[in-house]
Amino acid sequence: MSNLWDLSGIQPQHDVVLPGDTIPAMFWNAVNVRGPNVWMRQKDLGIWHSWTWNQTAEAVREIGNGLLALGFAPHDTASILSNTNIDWVLADIAVLSAGGVSNGIYPTDAAEQVQYLCEDSSTTVLFVEDDEQLDKALAVREQLPKLRKIVVFDMEGLRDLHDPQVMSLDALRALGREHAKQFPDALQARVAGCKPADLAILVYTSGTTGKPKGAMHSHHGLVYTVRGYNTLIARSDADECMCFLPLCHIAERMGGEYFSLYTGAKLNFVENPETVPENVREIAPTVFTAVPRVWEKFYSGVMITLKEAGTLQQAAYAWAIGVGQRVADLVMAQQPVPASLKLQFQLARVLVLNNVRKLIGIHKARFLVTGTAPISPELVRWYMALGVPMLEVWGMTETCGASTGVPAERIKPGSIGPAASYNEVRLDPVTSEILVRGPNVFMGYLNQPEKTAETIDADGWLHTGDVGVVDEEGFFRITDRMKDIIITAGGKNITPSELENELKFSPYVTDAVVIGDKRPYLTVIIMIDQENVEKYAQDHDVPFSNYASLTRSPEVQQLIQDEIDRINKKFARVEQIKKFFLLDTQLSAEDEELTPTMKLKRKLVEKKYTPQIEAMYS
Repeated sequence: MSNLWDLSGIQPQHDVVLPGDTIPAMFWNAVNVRGPNVWMRQKDLGIWHSWTWNQTAEAVREIGNGLLALGFAPHDTASILSNTNIDWVLADIAVLSAGGVSNGIYPTDAAEQVQYLCEDSSTTVLFVEDDEQLDKALAVREQLPKLRKIVVFDMEGLRDLHDPQVMSLDALRALGREHAKQFPDALQARVAGCKPADLAILVYTSGTTGKPKGAMHSHHGLVYTVRGYNTLIARSDADECMCFLPLCHIAERMGGEYFSLYTGAKLNFVENPETVPENVREIAPTVFTAVPRVWEKFYSGVMITLKEAGTLQQAAYAWAIGVGQRVADLVMAQQPVPASLKLQFQLARVLVLNNVRKLIGIHKARFLVTGTAPISPELVRWYMALGVPMLEVWGMTETCGASTGVPAERIKPGSIGPAASYNEVRLDPVTSEILVRGPNVFMGYLNQPEKTAETIDADGWLHTGDVGVVDEEGFFRITDRMKDIIITAGGKNITPSELENELKFSPYVTDAVVIGDKRPYLTVIIMIDQENVEKYAQDHDVPFSNYASLTRSPEVQQLIQDEIDRINKKFARVEQIKKFFLLDTQLSAEDEELTPTMKLKRKLVEKKYTPQIEAMYS
């Protein structure tokens, strides 16, 4: 594999590259070492602006001192309600430097959810991005007696606001500068007083069942895990990363912000979630971590572009990807790649595959990382055929992110890899549930000791709720969530995620929920990919007036039926999908059916669309 892909720099790095046993200690040590170097970049009004470590430190120092001036005490909680941007990172590190607890809130959360999360976490200071997020805070502040101050990042549209409880980030920084003149050593004293065992961050689970639970992570757990990440996949200060997933999610907080803080890799912030495809081409990250939905979207884009290409271009692509897949298959089987095939692969890359990589923006990527949800093995194989290793990691909020990871030299699509060196992973001998134990496992759920006791057993094993198998090489594979396994009326055990992954590999399907527990056959609820299906409709003169009419048109129904028929051929008769229903409402992260990471909530979907489900069985 090493003669085809450059695996140098993906090799595990076991040395401590940056000292410090708390996140703020690590940050201030990084500033001392990397001062004038660029750490972060963000696009504003079409221009990329750089932040050096020294500039970041200045802002963090001012915000931190501003918090002290407001009476923010050690172990107080501050929450951040904002999209992913540099201000989010500045506020986060400032809160931790002040000895506080930092909590993130999804910008898509409704006012009632903001109230619950601030109340549950005892938030005293709330950072909000703009007027839209401020409105949510103002709507519920009377129910939050502990909330003392609301700090706004972007004051556009709020110049005339005069509210004693609300201040701008600039005003907080000015307050911090005055405080630092009076008490020049106060903030560093807080940093020094921060202990590894102290609670550092709260990460609320997305609440697919019941109210969100605040997972507590200590400084020790964060630092231990972030160092562990480097033993999984090494990064360095030469790397360019893209920061675009929600920072209140464990994946971006650990794999983006804290991992880059530790390694010095540069963080590039996208303009907004809609500009990811455009920004990735500009940034050309050298390492790129994303969720399966993003990888599926890129693949769909290439497939749609290909359909519009000429016959010669389509034939060239078919030949090139075929060569790439033959190479990928030999590499995965750990078989030697013949010299003639290597030569063909180099030619395929020059003529076609490198252009596909540039179209996506992954032409400089040393490797791709996928996680947070299952991904189709065929999709992993496709990216490998382009000549980029795709490594799957698995973990959860409670394990501080990645717990297992596929090594670059032994890629097995469909597998989540062996246990990471920094924790233990095993299967429950009775239920085959995946269990995790190690210093990366969280401290428990805030205010919910009974839920903590249900999740972590007496021997310290975290019960993940994922069911799996492990092969002779120690590679784990998730077969399903414990609660999601379908047992049909005929007694057949079926793993819905396998069918769902196959469906999501289609450029016309964004998400799917397979139904069939205690039922005579399988059905599925599908969320279409609006952009690609609309394009299909326009190209085939299919009339539609809105999203609902698009989903109901006979041509689109047939399009999805053809995709299901194609997938059914891969499965046994009892595992085949007999009927489907297309969601006729265009869902966004604000809708209750979707988690903030844009996954359909199985139980809620089954409950909300009961009439439609029953109709498929009538």
